[in-house]
Amino acid sequence: MDLLKENPANSFPLTPLTFLERAAIAYGEYPSIINNTTTYTWSQTHRRCLQLASTIKSLGIGRGHVVSVLAHNVPAMYELHFAVPMTGAIIHTINTRIDARMISVFMRHSESKLLFVDQIFLSLITQAIALFPTETQPPTLVLITDNKVTPDQTLSSIVDFHYTYEDLVKDGDPDFKWVRPESEWDPMTLNYTSGTTSSPKGVVHSHRQIFIITVDSLIDWSVPKHPVYLWTLPMFHSNGWSFTWGMAAVGGTNICFRKFDVALVYDLIFRHKVTHMCGAPVLLNMLSNSPLARPLKKPVHFLTGGAPPPAAVLVRVEALGFVVSHGYGLTEVAGVVVSCAWKPNWDRLPGAERAKLKARQGVRTITMAEADVIDAKSGISVERDGITVGEIVLRGGSVMMGYLKDPDGTTGCIRSDGWLYTGDVGVVHPDGYLEIRDRSKDVIVTGGENVCSVEVESILYENPAVNEAAVVARPDEFWGETVCAFVSAKADVKERPTGEEIVEFCRRRLPHYMVPKTVVFMEELPRNLTGKIEKFKLRDVANSMGSLPPRPI
Repeated sequence: MDLLKENPANSFPLTPLTFLERAAIAYGEYPSIINNTTTYTWSQTHRRCLQLASTIKSLGIGRGHVVSVLAHNVPAMYELHFAVPMTGAIIHTINTRIDARMISVFMRHSESKLLFVDQIFLSLITQAIALFPTETQPPTLVLITDNKVTPDQTLSSIVDFHYTYEDLVKDGDPDFKWVRPESEWDPMTLNYTSGTTSSPKGVVHSHRQIFIITVDSLIDWSVPKHPVYLWTLPMFHSNGWSFTWGMAAVGGTNICFRKFDVALVYDLIFRHKVTHMCGAPVLLNMLSNSPLARPLKKPVHFLTGGAPPPAAVLVRVEALGFVVSHGYGLTEVAGVVVSCAWKPNWDRLPGAERAKLKARQGVRTITMAEADVIDAKSGISVERDGITVGEIVLRGGSVMMGYLKDPDGTTGCIRSDGWLYTGDVGVVHPDGYLEIRDRSKDVIVTGGENVCSVEVESILYENPAVNEAAVVARPDEFWGETVCAFVSAKADVKERPTGEEIVEFCRRRLPHYMVPKTVVFMEELPRNLTGKIEKFKLRDVANSMGSLPPRPI
Protein backbone atom coordinates (compact mmCIF):
# COMPACT_ATOMS: atom_id res chain seq x y z
CA MET A 1 0.00 0.00 0.00
CA ASP A 2 1.32 3.41 -0.98
CA LEU A 3 0.68 5.22 2.32
CA LEU A 4 2.72 7.75 4.24
CA LYS A 5 4.19 6.25 7.39
CA GLU A 6 4.37 9.69 8.92
CA ASN A 7 2.28 12.74 8.22
CA PRO A 8 1.39 15.99 10.04
CA ALA A 9 -1.66 14.40 11.63
CA ASN A 10 -0.05 11.31 13.14
CA SER A 11 3.34 12.80 14.03
CA PHE A 12 1.99 15.27 16.59
CA PRO A 13 4.26 14.97 19.67
CA LEU A 14 3.03 12.82 22.54
CA THR A 15 2.92 14.64 25.88
CA PRO A 16 1.00 13.94 29.11
CA LEU A 17 0.23 17.67 29.33
CA THR A 18 -2.70 17.07 26.97
CA PHE A 19 -4.34 15.02 29.74
CA LEU A 20 -5.03 18.25 31.62
CA GLU A 21 -6.65 19.91 28.61
CA ARG A 22 -8.92 16.91 28.19
CA ALA A 23 -9.71 16.77 31.91
CA ALA A 24 -10.89 20.39 31.85
CA ILE A 25 -13.47 19.44 29.22
CA ALA A 26 -14.42 15.89 30.17
CA TYR A 27 -14.22 16.26 33.95
CA GLY A 28 -14.39 20.03 34.34
CA GLU A 29 -16.74 20.12 37.35
CA TYR A 30 -15.26 17.08 39.09
CA PRO A 31 -12.93 17.75 42.04
CA SER A 32 -9.26 17.65 41.05
CA ILE A 33 -7.47 18.60 44.28
CA ILE A 34 -8.55 18.57 47.91
CA ASN A 35 -6.23 19.94 50.58
CA ASN A 36 -7.62 20.78 54.01
CA THR A 37 -10.45 23.23 53.29
CA THR A 38 -9.29 24.00 49.73
CA THR A 39 -10.97 22.24 46.80
CA TYR A 40 -10.37 22.80 43.09
CA THR A 41 -12.16 21.34 40.07
CA TRP A 42 -10.40 20.16 36.94
CA SER A 43 -11.44 23.29 35.05
CA GLN A 44 -9.98 25.42 37.86
CA THR A 45 -6.77 23.40 37.94
CA HIS A 46 -6.39 23.77 34.17
CA ARG A 47 -6.91 27.52 34.45
CA ARG A 48 -4.48 27.89 37.36
CA CYS A 49 -1.78 25.91 35.53
CA LEU A 50 -2.14 28.09 32.43
CA GLN A 51 -1.90 31.25 34.52
CA LEU A 52 1.13 29.94 36.38
CA ALA A 53 2.82 28.82 33.17
CA SER A 54 2.33 32.23 31.59
CA THR A 55 4.03 34.06 34.47
CA ILE A 56 6.85 31.51 34.64
CA LYS A 57 7.47 32.13 30.95
CA SER A 58 7.39 35.91 31.52
CA LEU A 59 10.30 35.45 33.95
CA GLY A 60 12.47 34.32 31.04
CA ILE A 61 11.99 30.60 31.52
CA GLY A 62 11.73 28.56 28.34
CA ARG A 63 12.80 25.46 26.45
CA GLY A 64 15.56 23.48 28.09
CA HIS A 65 15.65 25.51 31.32
CA VAL A 66 15.44 23.65 34.61
CA VAL A 67 12.84 24.70 37.19
CA SER A 68 13.20 23.12 40.63
CA VAL A 69 10.59 22.44 43.30
CA LEU A 70 11.17 21.69 46.98
CA ALA A 71 7.79 21.03 48.56
CA HIS A 72 5.60 18.50 50.31
CA ASN A 73 2.54 17.03 48.60
CA VAL A 74 0.66 20.33 48.52
CA PRO A 75 -1.53 21.58 45.63
CA ALA A 76 1.29 23.76 44.28
CA MET A 77 3.52 20.71 43.90
CA TYR A 78 0.84 19.01 41.84
CA GLU A 79 0.11 22.06 39.66
CA LEU A 80 3.79 22.61 38.90
CA HIS A 81 3.98 19.17 37.27
CA PHE A 82 1.88 20.67 34.48
CA ALA A 83 2.74 24.38 34.62
CA VAL A 84 6.53 24.00 34.39
CA PRO A 85 6.65 21.80 31.26
CA MET A 86 3.87 23.96 29.76
CA THR A 87 6.59 26.61 29.32
CA GLY A 88 8.94 24.19 27.56
CA ALA A 89 11.04 23.92 30.72
CA ILE A 90 12.12 20.80 32.62
CA ILE A 91 10.68 20.11 36.07
CA HIS A 92 13.13 19.02 38.77
CA THR A 93 11.52 17.82 41.99
CA ILE A 94 13.85 17.74 45.00
CA ASN A 95 13.80 15.05 47.68
CA THR A 96 12.60 16.81 50.83
CA ARG A 97 14.63 14.42 53.01
CA ILE A 98 18.10 15.29 51.76
CA ASP A 99 20.38 17.83 53.36
CA ALA A 100 21.48 21.30 52.23
CA ARG A 101 24.75 20.00 50.80
CA MET A 102 22.98 17.60 48.43
CA ILE A 103 20.45 20.23 47.41
CA SER A 104 23.20 22.70 46.62
CA VAL A 105 25.04 20.16 44.46
CA PHE A 106 21.91 19.23 42.52
CA MET A 107 20.92 22.87 41.96
CA ARG A 108 24.34 23.81 40.63
CA HIS A 109 24.70 20.68 38.51
CA SER A 110 21.30 21.21 36.88
CA GLU A 111 21.87 24.98 36.47
CA SER A 112 18.38 25.55 37.85
CA LYS A 113 16.95 28.95 36.88
CA LEU A 114 13.91 29.05 39.14
CA LEU A 115 13.16 27.43 42.49
CA PHE A 116 9.74 27.00 44.06
CA VAL A 117 10.16 26.38 47.78
CA ASP A 118 7.63 25.44 50.43
CA GLN A 119 7.92 27.92 53.29
CA ILE A 120 8.62 25.05 55.70
CA PHE A 121 11.97 24.56 53.91
CA LEU A 122 13.16 28.17 53.91
CA SER A 123 15.93 27.53 56.42
CA LEU A 124 17.14 24.50 54.45
CA ILE A 125 17.21 26.45 51.19
CA THR A 126 19.11 29.29 52.88
CA GLN A 127 21.81 26.80 53.87
CA ALA A 128 21.90 25.29 50.38
CA ILE A 129 22.26 28.65 48.62
CA ALA A 130 24.95 29.71 51.08
CA LEU A 131 27.06 26.85 49.67
CA PHE A 132 26.96 28.33 46.15
CA PRO A 133 30.33 29.74 44.99
CA THR A 134 30.28 33.54 44.91
CA GLU A 135 30.57 33.56 41.11
CA THR A 136 27.55 31.25 40.68
CA GLN A 137 24.15 32.89 40.32
CA PRO A 138 21.52 31.16 42.50
CA PRO A 139 18.05 30.56 41.06
CA THR A 140 15.17 33.00 41.36
CA LEU A 141 13.08 32.02 44.41
CA VAL A 142 9.31 31.64 44.63
CA LEU A 143 7.72 31.03 48.02
CA ILE A 144 4.87 28.55 48.41
CA THR A 145 2.59 29.31 51.38
CA ASP A 146 -0.38 27.45 52.77
CA ASN A 147 -3.93 28.41 51.84
CA LYS A 148 -2.92 31.71 50.21
CA VAL A 149 -1.73 33.06 53.57
CA THR A 150 0.72 35.97 53.53
CA PRO A 151 4.10 34.56 54.61
CA ASP A 152 5.20 35.23 58.15
CA GLN A 153 7.73 38.09 58.19
CA THR A 154 10.09 36.12 60.41
CA LEU A 155 10.14 33.30 57.90
CA SER A 156 10.32 35.55 54.86
CA SER A 157 13.31 37.39 56.26
CA ILE A 158 15.35 34.19 56.39
CA VAL A 159 15.93 34.24 52.65
CA ASP A 160 15.40 36.81 49.92
CA PHE A 161 12.53 35.31 47.94
CA HIS A 162 11.43 37.16 44.83
CA TYR A 163 7.78 36.13 44.38
CA THR A 164 4.99 34.24 46.11
CA TYR A 165 3.31 31.33 44.40
CA GLU A 166 -0.24 32.64 44.52
CA ASP A 167 0.88 36.00 43.14
CA LEU A 168 2.31 34.22 40.10
CA VAL A 169 -0.99 32.38 39.63
CA LYS A 170 -3.07 35.53 40.12
CA ASP A 171 -1.01 37.59 37.66
CA GLY A 172 -1.07 34.96 34.92
CA ASP A 173 -2.99 34.75 31.67
CA PRO A 174 -5.79 32.12 31.71
CA ASP A 175 -5.76 32.14 27.90
CA PHE A 176 -2.04 31.41 27.69
CA LYS A 177 -1.09 29.25 24.72
CA TRP A 178 1.16 26.76 26.39
CA VAL A 179 4.41 25.74 24.76
CA ARG A 180 3.96 22.37 23.15
CA PRO A 181 7.10 20.25 22.65
CA GLU A 182 8.68 20.63 19.23
CA SER A 183 9.45 16.93 19.47
CA GLU A 184 8.12 14.32 21.85
CA TRP A 185 11.77 13.64 22.64
CA ASP A 186 12.13 17.11 24.21
CA PRO A 187 13.24 16.69 27.84
CA MET A 188 10.45 17.09 30.41
CA THR A 189 11.65 15.83 33.81
CA LEU A 190 14.89 15.68 35.79
CA ASN A 191 15.23 13.47 38.86
CA TYR A 192 18.42 12.82 40.78
CA THR A 193 19.08 9.34 42.08
CA SER A 194 19.89 8.95 45.76
CA GLY A 195 23.42 8.97 47.12
CA THR A 196 25.06 10.93 44.32
CA THR A 197 26.56 14.01 45.96
CA SER A 198 30.08 13.36 44.72
CA SER A 199 28.98 12.47 41.19
CA PRO A 200 25.38 13.56 40.55
CA LYS A 201 23.25 11.30 38.38
CA GLY A 202 20.40 13.35 37.01
CA VAL A 203 17.92 11.16 35.14
CA VAL A 204 16.30 12.92 32.18
CA HIS A 205 13.01 11.80 30.64
CA SER A 206 11.25 13.16 27.58
CA HIS A 207 7.58 13.98 27.02
CA ARG A 208 7.25 10.71 25.10
CA GLN A 209 8.67 8.57 27.89
CA ILE A 210 6.50 10.23 30.55
CA PHE A 211 3.41 9.81 28.33
CA ILE A 212 4.18 6.11 27.92
CA ILE A 213 4.85 5.36 31.59
CA THR A 214 1.74 7.28 32.65
CA VAL A 215 -0.60 5.35 30.37
CA ASP A 216 1.21 2.12 31.20
CA SER A 217 0.83 2.63 34.96
CA LEU A 218 -2.90 3.34 34.73
CA ILE A 219 -3.51 0.22 32.66
CA ASP A 220 -1.30 -2.08 34.70
CA TRP A 221 -2.90 -1.04 38.00
CA SER A 222 -6.38 -1.12 36.40
CA VAL A 223 -7.15 2.42 37.56
CA PRO A 224 -10.76 3.30 36.66
CA LYS A 225 -12.25 6.72 35.93
CA HIS A 226 -12.70 9.06 38.88
CA PRO A 227 -10.51 7.35 41.48
CA VAL A 228 -9.89 9.12 44.78
CA TYR A 229 -6.11 9.10 45.13
CA LEU A 230 -4.43 9.78 48.49
CA TRP A 231 -0.91 11.18 48.09
CA THR A 232 0.98 8.99 50.58
CA LEU A 233 3.78 8.66 48.01
CA PRO A 234 5.98 11.77 47.80
CA MET A 235 5.59 13.51 44.46
CA PHE A 236 9.37 13.98 44.38
CA HIS A 237 9.74 10.19 44.01
CA SER A 238 9.95 9.86 40.22
CA ASN A 239 7.16 12.45 40.00
CA GLY A 240 4.86 10.29 42.08
CA TRP A 241 5.46 7.26 39.84
CA SER A 242 3.70 9.28 37.05
CA PHE A 243 0.35 9.41 38.85
CA THR A 244 0.61 13.21 38.96
CA TRP A 245 -0.28 13.21 35.26
CA GLY A 246 -2.23 9.97 35.48
CA MET A 247 -4.91 11.39 37.74
CA ALA A 248 -5.69 14.02 35.10
CA ALA A 249 -6.04 11.31 32.46
CA VAL A 250 -8.78 9.54 34.44
CA GLY A 251 -10.37 12.54 36.14
CA GLY A 252 -9.28 11.47 39.61
CA THR A 253 -9.39 13.43 42.84
CA ASN A 254 -5.99 14.18 44.38
CA ILE A 255 -6.08 14.24 48.19
CA CYS A 256 -3.02 16.28 49.19
CA PHE A 257 -1.44 16.54 52.63
CA ARG A 258 1.98 17.34 54.01
CA LYS A 259 3.20 14.51 56.21
CA PHE A 260 2.31 10.87 56.70
CA ASP A 261 0.50 10.29 59.98
CA VAL A 262 -1.47 7.12 60.65
CA ALA A 263 -4.41 8.88 62.33
CA LEU A 264 -4.61 11.48 59.56
CA VAL A 265 -4.36 8.88 56.79
CA TYR A 266 -7.22 6.82 58.19
CA ASP A 267 -9.26 9.99 58.67
CA LEU A 268 -8.69 11.02 55.04
CA ILE A 269 -9.49 7.52 53.77
CA PHE A 270 -12.87 7.50 55.50
CA ARG A 271 -13.69 11.17 54.97
CA HIS A 272 -12.98 11.24 51.22
CA LYS A 273 -13.72 7.57 50.40
CA VAL A 274 -10.19 6.99 49.10
CA THR A 275 -9.81 4.24 46.49
CA HIS A 276 -6.09 4.28 45.62
CA MET A 277 -2.74 5.08 47.25
CA CYS A 278 0.94 4.25 46.79
CA GLY A 279 4.01 4.02 48.99
CA ALA A 280 6.90 2.06 50.41
CA PRO A 281 6.24 -1.18 52.34
CA VAL A 282 7.02 0.62 55.60
CA LEU A 283 3.73 2.51 55.22
CA LEU A 284 1.85 -0.78 55.10
CA ASN A 285 3.47 -1.79 58.37
CA MET A 286 2.55 1.52 59.97
CA LEU A 287 -1.06 1.28 58.81
CA SER A 288 -1.53 -2.30 59.94
CA ASN A 289 0.51 -2.27 63.16
CA SER A 290 -0.90 0.90 64.68
CA PRO A 291 -3.45 0.81 67.51
CA LEU A 292 -5.37 3.30 65.35
CA ALA A 293 -5.79 0.71 62.55
CA ARG A 294 -9.41 0.00 61.72
CA PRO A 295 -11.18 -2.09 59.07
CA LEU A 296 -12.02 -0.24 55.87
CA LYS A 297 -15.58 0.17 54.71
CA LYS A 298 -14.54 -0.34 51.09
CA PRO A 299 -11.33 -1.81 49.58
CA VAL A 300 -8.43 0.57 49.08
CA HIS A 301 -5.89 -0.35 46.40
CA PHE A 302 -2.29 0.11 47.57
CA LEU A 303 0.62 -0.07 45.11
CA THR A 304 3.98 -0.68 46.77
CA GLY A 305 7.52 -1.13 45.51
CA GLY A 306 11.08 -1.52 46.69
CA ALA A 307 11.87 -4.21 49.25
CA PRO A 308 9.05 -6.78 49.24
CA PRO A 309 6.64 -6.37 52.17
CA PRO A 310 7.01 -9.12 54.80
CA ALA A 311 4.35 -11.82 54.65
CA ALA A 312 3.07 -11.01 58.14
CA VAL A 313 2.54 -7.38 57.17
CA LEU A 314 0.65 -8.33 54.00
CA VAL A 315 -1.65 -10.63 55.94
CA ARG A 316 -2.41 -7.89 58.50
CA VAL A 317 -2.94 -5.09 56.02
CA GLU A 318 -5.12 -7.11 53.67
CA ALA A 319 -7.25 -8.23 56.62
CA LEU A 320 -8.06 -4.54 57.09
CA GLY A 321 -9.30 -4.23 53.52
CA PHE A 322 -6.26 -2.96 51.61
CA VAL A 323 -5.66 -4.61 48.24
CA VAL A 324 -1.90 -4.67 47.83
CA SER A 325 -0.11 -4.75 44.47
CA HIS A 326 3.67 -5.09 44.31
CA GLY A 327 5.92 -3.81 41.55
CA TYR A 328 9.45 -2.92 40.57
CA GLY A 329 10.86 0.16 38.96
CA LEU A 330 13.65 2.68 39.24
CA THR A 331 14.20 6.33 38.52
CA GLU A 332 15.75 5.44 35.16
CA VAL A 333 12.41 4.07 33.88
CA ALA A 334 10.17 6.71 35.55
CA GLY A 335 7.90 4.32 37.43
CA VAL A 336 6.76 0.74 37.88
CA VAL A 337 7.69 -1.43 34.87
CA VAL A 338 7.57 -4.92 36.39
CA SER A 339 4.54 -5.92 38.44
CA CYS A 340 3.18 -9.00 40.12
CA ALA A 341 0.29 -9.67 37.73
CA TRP A 342 -2.15 -11.47 39.99
CA LYS A 343 -3.85 -14.69 38.96
CA PRO A 344 -7.39 -15.39 40.25
CA ASN A 345 -6.58 -18.98 41.24
CA TRP A 346 -3.98 -17.64 43.69
CA ASP A 347 -6.82 -16.22 45.80
CA ARG A 348 -7.59 -19.76 46.98
CA LEU A 349 -4.13 -20.24 48.46
CA PRO A 350 -3.34 -19.84 52.18
CA GLY A 351 -2.43 -16.31 53.29
CA ALA A 352 1.27 -17.04 53.77
CA GLU A 353 1.54 -18.57 50.29
CA ARG A 354 -0.30 -15.62 48.72
CA ALA A 355 2.07 -13.22 50.48
CA LYS A 356 5.07 -15.15 49.16
CA LEU A 357 3.76 -14.88 45.61
CA LYS A 358 2.86 -11.22 46.01
CA ALA A 359 6.40 -10.43 47.20
CA ARG A 360 7.72 -11.31 43.76
CA GLN A 361 8.21 -8.38 41.41
CA GLY A 362 6.49 -10.23 38.58
CA VAL A 363 6.37 -9.68 34.82
CA ARG A 364 7.00 -6.67 32.59
CA THR A 365 4.22 -4.17 32.12
CA ILE A 366 2.73 -3.80 28.65
CA THR A 367 4.88 -0.90 27.37
CA MET A 368 8.15 -2.35 28.63
CA ALA A 369 9.22 -4.24 25.51
CA GLU A 370 11.42 -6.72 27.36
CA ALA A 371 12.57 -7.52 30.88
CA ASP A 372 15.10 -10.25 31.55
CA VAL A 373 17.64 -11.57 34.02
CA ILE A 374 20.95 -12.33 32.35
CA ASP A 375 24.28 -13.81 33.28
CA ALA A 376 26.80 -11.00 33.69
CA LYS A 377 29.58 -12.82 31.81
CA SER A 378 27.76 -14.49 28.92
CA GLY A 379 24.85 -12.08 28.51
CA ILE A 380 22.55 -15.10 28.21
CA SER A 381 19.25 -15.37 30.05
CA VAL A 382 19.47 -17.31 33.29
CA GLU A 383 17.60 -20.54 33.85
CA ARG A 384 13.99 -20.16 34.96
CA ASP A 385 14.58 -22.13 38.12
CA GLY A 386 14.10 -19.48 40.81
CA ILE A 387 17.68 -20.13 41.92
CA THR A 388 20.15 -18.95 39.28
CA VAL A 389 20.88 -15.27 39.78
CA GLY A 390 21.75 -12.64 37.22
CA GLU A 391 21.39 -8.92 36.52
CA ILE A 392 17.98 -7.48 35.73
CA VAL A 393 17.92 -5.74 32.33
CA LEU A 394 15.14 -3.74 30.69
CA ARG A 395 14.25 -2.11 27.42
CA GLY A 396 11.14 -0.26 26.40
CA GLY A 397 9.41 3.05 25.89
CA SER A 398 9.99 4.61 29.32
CA VAL A 399 13.75 4.03 29.59
CA MET A 400 15.45 7.37 30.28
CA MET A 401 17.14 9.56 27.69
CA GLY A 402 20.25 9.43 29.85
CA TYR A 403 22.07 11.07 32.75
CA LEU A 404 22.46 14.83 32.59
CA LYS A 405 26.03 15.85 31.62
CA ASP A 406 27.24 12.28 32.11
CA PRO A 407 27.73 10.42 28.80
CA ASP A 408 30.02 7.86 30.41
CA GLY A 409 27.47 7.09 33.10
CA THR A 410 24.77 6.78 30.46
CA THR A 411 26.69 4.36 28.27
CA GLY A 412 27.70 2.46 31.39
CA CYS A 413 24.11 1.40 32.04
CA ILE A 414 22.50 1.70 28.57
CA ARG A 415 24.85 -0.46 26.57
CA SER A 416 25.30 -1.13 22.90
CA ASP A 417 23.25 -4.33 23.12
CA GLY A 418 20.16 -2.20 23.69
CA TRP A 419 19.53 -3.07 27.32
CA LEU A 420 19.32 -0.87 30.41
CA TYR A 421 21.44 -2.62 33.01
CA THR A 422 19.70 -1.93 36.32
CA GLY A 423 22.44 -3.12 38.65
CA ASP A 424 19.83 -5.20 40.49
CA VAL A 425 20.28 -8.93 40.88
CA GLY A 426 17.37 -11.34 40.58
CA VAL A 427 16.06 -14.74 39.57
CA VAL A 428 13.32 -15.94 37.24
CA HIS A 429 10.87 -18.54 38.52
CA PRO A 430 9.60 -21.41 36.35
CA ASP A 431 6.37 -19.50 35.66
CA GLY A 432 8.38 -16.58 34.22
CA TYR A 433 7.92 -14.26 37.19
CA LEU A 434 10.96 -12.23 38.21
CA GLU A 435 12.12 -11.74 41.79
CA ILE A 436 14.85 -9.43 43.10
CA ARG A 437 17.36 -11.22 45.30
CA ASP A 438 19.96 -8.54 45.93
CA ARG A 439 21.02 -5.06 44.85
CA SER A 440 24.38 -4.53 43.27
CA LYS A 441 26.41 -1.43 44.10
CA ASP A 442 25.30 -2.09 47.68
CA VAL A 443 22.27 0.16 47.57
CA ILE A 444 20.19 -0.12 50.74
CA VAL A 445 16.44 0.53 50.45
CA THR A 446 15.10 1.81 53.75
CA GLY A 447 11.56 3.09 54.03
CA GLY A 448 11.44 3.68 50.29
CA GLU A 449 14.67 5.72 50.25
CA ASN A 450 17.85 4.55 48.53
CA VAL A 451 21.05 4.77 50.55
CA CYS A 452 24.43 4.53 48.85
CA SER A 453 26.69 2.54 51.16
CA VAL A 454 29.83 4.25 49.82
CA GLU A 455 28.52 7.63 50.93
CA VAL A 456 27.87 6.44 54.49
CA GLU A 457 31.26 4.73 54.55
CA SER A 458 32.98 7.96 53.52
CA ILE A 459 31.45 9.68 56.56
CA LEU A 460 32.47 6.85 58.86
CA TYR A 461 36.03 7.15 57.64
CA GLU A 462 36.00 10.79 58.70
CA ASN A 463 35.81 9.65 62.31
CA PRO A 464 39.37 9.83 63.68
CA ALA A 465 38.88 6.61 65.64
CA VAL A 466 37.73 4.48 62.68
CA ASN A 467 40.23 2.33 60.83
CA GLU A 468 37.95 0.44 58.45
CA ALA A 469 34.26 0.74 57.63
CA ALA A 470 31.76 -1.14 55.50
CA VAL A 471 28.02 -0.68 55.26
CA VAL A 472 25.42 -3.27 54.29
CA ALA A 473 21.68 -3.76 54.63
CA ARG A 474 20.13 -5.39 57.68
CA PRO A 475 16.66 -6.85 57.10
CA ASP A 476 13.92 -5.02 58.96
CA GLU A 477 10.20 -5.78 59.24
CA PHE A 478 9.37 -2.11 59.72
CA TRP A 479 11.63 -0.29 57.19
CA GLY A 480 12.31 -3.14 54.77
CA GLU A 481 16.03 -2.67 55.36
CA THR A 482 18.14 -0.54 57.69
CA VAL A 483 21.74 0.63 57.49
CA CYS A 484 24.19 -1.63 59.31
CA ALA A 485 27.78 -0.43 59.74
CA PHE A 486 30.75 -2.68 60.43
CA VAL A 487 33.78 -0.82 61.77
CA SER A 488 37.19 -1.52 63.17
CA ALA A 489 38.98 0.96 65.42
CA LYS A 490 42.47 2.30 64.92
CA ALA A 491 45.06 0.54 67.03
CA ASP A 492 46.40 3.75 68.57
CA VAL A 493 43.09 5.10 69.88
CA LYS A 494 43.03 5.31 73.66
CA GLU A 495 39.32 4.66 73.98
CA ARG A 496 37.25 2.89 71.35
CA PRO A 497 34.03 4.79 70.52
CA THR A 498 30.70 3.24 71.40
CA GLY A 499 28.06 2.37 68.85
CA GLU A 500 25.95 5.29 70.09
CA GLU A 501 28.85 7.68 69.51
CA ILE A 502 29.31 6.39 65.96
CA VAL A 503 25.61 6.87 65.27
CA GLU A 504 25.68 10.40 66.68
CA PHE A 505 28.76 11.20 64.58
CA CYS A 506 26.88 10.16 61.44
CA ARG A 507 23.68 11.91 62.46
CA ARG A 508 25.49 15.25 62.51
CA ARG A 509 26.71 14.72 58.94
CA LEU A 510 24.02 12.76 57.11
CA PRO A 511 20.28 12.86 56.52
CA HIS A 512 18.68 10.77 59.26
CA TYR A 513 17.45 8.01 56.95
CA MET A 514 21.10 7.34 55.95
CA VAL A 515 22.36 7.04 59.54
CA PRO A 516 23.25 3.48 60.65
CA LYS A 517 20.70 1.86 62.93
CA THR A 518 23.24 -0.83 63.86
CA VAL A 519 26.99 -0.59 64.51
CA VAL A 520 29.08 -3.75 64.79
CA PHE A 521 32.69 -3.55 65.93
CA MET A 522 35.21 -6.03 64.53
CA GLU A 523 38.93 -6.34 65.13
CA GLU A 524 39.41 -6.64 61.39
CA LEU A 525 36.97 -6.62 58.48
CA PRO A 526 37.10 -9.67 56.17
CA ARG A 527 39.08 -9.11 52.98
CA ASN A 528 39.85 -11.20 49.90
CA LEU A 529 43.29 -11.80 48.43
CA THR A 530 43.24 -8.50 46.57
CA GLY A 531 42.48 -6.59 49.75
CA LYS A 532 38.80 -5.87 48.96
CA ILE A 533 36.35 -6.05 51.86
CA GLU A 534 34.11 -9.10 51.43
CA LYS A 535 30.70 -7.58 51.90
CA PHE A 536 28.88 -10.82 51.26
CA LYS A 537 30.28 -12.14 54.55
CA LEU A 538 29.11 -9.00 56.34
CA ARG A 539 25.66 -9.40 54.78
CA ASP A 540 25.51 -12.91 56.19
CA VAL A 541 26.23 -11.51 59.65
CA ALA A 542 23.62 -8.78 59.23
CA ASN A 543 21.03 -11.26 57.97
CA SER A 544 21.68 -13.57 60.92
CA MET A 545 20.92 -10.68 63.27
CA GLY A 546 17.40 -10.44 61.93
CA SER A 547 15.15 -7.42 62.30
CA LEU A 548 15.60 -4.81 64.98
CA PRO A 549 13.06 -4.96 67.83
CA PRO A 550 9.73 -3.36 66.87
CA ARG A 551 9.50 0.37 67.39
CA PRO A 552 6.36 1.98 68.76
CA ILE A 553 4.22 3.76 66.18
